[in-house]
Amino acid sequence: MSRREAAAGVTNMLARGLRLCLGVEAAILLVASAWLVRTTGWSSGRAAVLAIAAFLIVNSAPLIIAYPISLHSRPRLSSIVRRGILRVLAGMLREWLAFLALYLLIQPFERWWMGSDAVGRPGERQPVVLLVHGYLSNRGLWWWLRRRLRAQGFAVATVNLEPPFADIDLLAEQLHARIETLAAEAGVERVALVAHSMGGLTARAYLRRHGGRRLATLVTLGSPHHGSRIASLAPGRNARQMQPDSDWLRQLSEAESFAMPVVSYWSADDELVVPQDSCRLAGTDEVIFAGLGHLSMPVSRAVAQRLQAELSSAGRAASA
Repeated sequence: MSRREAAAGVTNMLARGLRLCLGVEAAILLVASAWLVRTTGWSSGRAAVLAIAAFLIVNSAPLIIAYPISLHSRPRLSSIVRRGILRVLAGMLREWLAFLALYLLIQPFERWWMGSDAVGRPGERQPVVLLVHGYLSNRGLWWWLRRRLRAQGFAVATVNLEPPFADIDLLAEQLHARIETLAAEAGVERVALVAHSMGGLTARAYLRRHGGRRLATLVTLGSPHHGSRIASLAPGRNARQMQPDSDWLRQLSEAESFAMPVVSYWSADDELVVPQDSCRLAGTDEVIFAGLGHLSMPVSRAVAQRLQAELSSAGRAASA
C-alpha cells in the first residue's frame, strides 16, 4: 500500500478477503464435483449444475436468514407505505441480484471496477461529494452511483474504511482524514457526504468528534440510526455497536445536533435494517422508498434522481 493510497483511503482489505473466500469455495465445490463424477457415475454437466446451485445458495445465506426476520416488522409500516405483493417480490429479486453482483463480482475486484479516485476541481455550484460505504463493504458498492453522479457534473470521491469489523469510532477517524485530504485536493472548504448503512453512523460519529464545519450536507441511505436486530447475527465490534439500545448508540444520540442539512433515505422493504423505521433520525428530513432492499438503494434510479436534486440544492446553498 502506497502513502497516496492510504491518504485517499483506497486500500482493499475486504476485497482480498472476499477473493480468498471465493477461491476456497470454488476449490471445495470443484473437488466435490469431481468426487461425485468419479464415485457415483454422474455426468460432469450434472455435477457442475449442482455445484453452481450450491455456490449460489451458500452465498445467498445472509439474505435467506435476513428476510424472514425482517418480515415480522413490516406490518407496522403499512400506514406509511402501501405496496402490493408483486412489488415486494420484484424488490426481493432485485436485492438478490444486487447482493450477488456486489459480493461475487464487484467488491472482490473493486479496483477493476472503480479505477482512480482522483476528483479534480468541482464545477460551478456543484459540491464535491464523498461516498461512504457501510458494514462489510468497500468503495465498490458505489460503482454505479459514482458514474451516474459524475455524468451529471459532480466531483465524486470514495473511501475504503478498514478493517471491516473495526470500532466505528476508529472508522470515523479514517473518514476525518479522507475528508481533509479530499478538501485539500479539490480546493474546497466543505464536502457533501452520502453514506450507506453503517456509513451513516460513521458520519455521525465523525460529526460528534470533529463538528460539521467541513460538511455541506449529509444524506444517509438505509442507515440504522437506532440499530438493527440483524446486527446481533453479525461479527465484529461495529456489529455490537449497531445493536438496538447499545451503549454506543445511546452515547451517539446524546445532545446531538446538526449545523448542516441532513436527510435520511430509507426503504420500507429493507431486509437488513430491522425494524425498517430505525433509519429515522430525529430533527432531520426523510425520504421513504418502497420496493427497495438494503443493497438496491445505491443502484436505484429513483434514489439517484432524488439524490442529484438534493446535492444540487446543497451546492447552490453553499455558493450563495
